[in-house]
Amino acid sequence: MTDTQPLTKKDFQSDQEPRWCPGCGDYAVLSVMQKYLAEAGADPAQTVFVSGIGCSSRFPYYMNTYGFHTIHGRAAAIATGIKTANPELKVWIATGDGDALSIGGNHAAHILRRNLDLNILMFNNQVYGLTKGQYSPTSPEGQRTKTSPMGAVDRPFNPISFALGCNATFVARTMDADPKHMAKVIAAADRHRGTSFIDILQNCVIFNRDCHAPIVDKKVRGERMIDLVPGEKMVFGANREKGIRFTGWDVEVVSAEEADVWDPTSRSSAPAFMMSHLDEVEGLPTPCGIFRQVAAPCYEDAVHAQLDQAVAERGAGQIEDLIWAGERWQV
Repeated sequence: MTDTQPLTKKDFQSDQEPRWCPGCGDYAVLSVMQKYLAEAGADPAQTVFVSGIGCSSRFPYYMNTYGFHTIHGRAAAIATGIKTANPELKVWIATGDGDALSIGGNHAAHILRRNLDLNILMFNNQVYGLTKGQYSPTSPEGQRTKTSPMGAVDRPFNPISFALGCNATFVARTMDADPKHMAKVIAAADRHRGTSFIDILQNCVIFNRDCHAPIVDKKVRGERMIDLVPGEKMVFGANREKGIRFTGWDVEVVSAEEADVWDPTSRSSAPAFMMSHLDEVEGLPTPCGIFRQVAAPCYEDAVHAQLDQAVAERGAGQIEDLIWAGERWQV
């Protein structure tokens, strides 16, 4: 909020013209993000967007906030430093499936397990777009690209399962084809205290056009996707007539009335992990929405608690004392 009137979407638009291919799903994410921050009353001077390398990593240029366009796969490391140094900042990471899960996979794992209070937007178009169409860690087996002309033989990452395996406290999925759904998921992630990981199914119109269309297209979405809404029944179908029910370590399709209520706050990540693999069974839908949402201590709080304890026990200290401490040599 300003002193006179609330901020608008335009207040979060920078003076840089977005440079993505016409029709790219990145435009939808950018628009939703700018609108959400305005409606949420975010302070541009207290907001930071951090990115690595890739099409999505141009994001900080287009936000009228602070931002860092860093190096390939290292957005998580830079964001960790920013949030730890100044916990009052609202920190967002914009990354792609290649940037986050290939060269940045190690950093992604550690930021998720540490649980800093920040949000990760992972644009997932199942291909390397900026470097012109190589297969990525999320490309399905058999996908033909410039680096897999006979079809990719790698087994792809399941981003949701990856995040859950790293003990992430908030894990969700949304899509560029449904801005309203995206806004709801982003709002939930922002409210969560801890690291939020959002897998955004996003379209690359040049190198992997309509890769998600078989599940996100409006004509089929009702049958092919199921929205995991906390506290609501797990239902899907063109008329929301079908549901999902747990049967031990498996699930079954039942009527909407018989469907189980979804609870992402379970201490165990087992239900969320099962749902992350739901669509591997023929005939079952691809889940979106919130898979996991649990409370846990934040990394930056623990770090600053140690700093406060050290100051209380030893005093504030001087930088010169640190420099001259320990072994040293005169040359």
